[in-house]
Amino acid sequence: MRTSDFSYELPPELIAQTPLEPRDASRLLVLRRSDGQIEHRHFRDIAAYLRPGDLLVANESRVIRARLFGHKVATGGKVEILLLTRRDERTWEVLLKPGRRVQTGARLAIDVRGDQVAGLEAARPSPDVNAEVVEVTAGGGRVLAFSVPIEPLLERIGIVPLPPYIHTPLQDPERYQTVYARVRGSVAAPTAGLHFTPQLLRSLHEGGVEFAFVTLHIHMDTFRPVQEEDVEAHRMYSEYCELPAITCEAINRARAEGRRVIAVGTTSVRVLETAGRRLGTGEESLQAYAGPTNLFVYPGFPFRVVQALITNFHLPRSTLLMLVAAFAGKDRIDRAYQEAIRERYRLYSFGDAMFIV
Repeated sequence: MRTSDFSYELPPELIAQTPLEPRDASRLLVLRRSDGQIEHRHFRDIAAYLRPGDLLVANESRVIRARLFGHKVATGGKVEILLLTRRDERTWEVLLKPGRRVQTGARLAIDVRGDQVAGLEAARPSPDVNAEVVEVTAGGGRVLAFSVPIEPLLERIGIVPLPPYIHTPLQDPERYQTVYARVRGSVAAPTAGLHFTPQLLRSLHEGGVEFAFVTLHIHMDTFRPVQEEDVEAHRMYSEYCELPAITCEAINRARAEGRRVIAVGTTSVRVLETAGRRLGTGEESLQAYAGPTNLFVYPGFPFRVVQALITNFHLPRSTLLMLVAAFAGKDRIDRAYQEAIRERYRLYSFGDAMFIV
């Protein structure tokens, strides 16, 4: 299978730069897997496609203020730091920009921004926060050892990182969080959940729809285009995920009673199907799980848990697009994306949604 098979032409003006208000005003493309039929609605109408007893499973990971600014102590050259994975309270895997010439032993001074919004207030160096490059990773990233535990300071010195295709500053950082985000750790939002409002959640609950939560802390590698031309040669970066016992119990009850398990977003799919791999070895019930996952889902993958999927529209050549093609069938996803572009849907993180049933 070729990565180029997952390319498509997208008019740049369809890349959503700002979120809609209210959240559930976004459009909703409903794709039926049984016959490929497509319907056009709004996300606030999703109850029309849900049944009492449906179990929606969503990722409650919360985006941290993972974007920092600083400069090289030796030269004064500016650097941008994106925190990726916490190794311990002072050590993080990061991406540096520019970073190619920043080698092991280089020292960085971290700048503090009073308002956490780049460009609105001049940055000033902090004498108390600096870091040393202690490792160059195989993927070209860096490992930084900070002088102090950095995570407690992020609300003061960091900003919420937006994807590189979003160029409009975000006025309210909470708009890049789901309304149920609780567990800090992601560097990007689980965007399928951005369409839910508290009112919509309450309305669905009153209609008999159940909710349960998992955690997957999203790494930027999730969104990067696949570089290998052979899809199967791609290797996913490991991300931390958790399927708690209470969610496991809810899923096992739903499965036993013949009710649908619906994933809110591709990250929820990856958590559920990571746990679901054990079902292929003879186990009948899901077991709770907490730990790393590097599950790569592409066409041919045997889904064992997820029966319907709420998702956004994804970048060409991305593992996310490959996942939805695996779930719905590549030909159907190709037609759905062509239809969405023809109908001028807003795409990507702040864009419209798709419900695959």
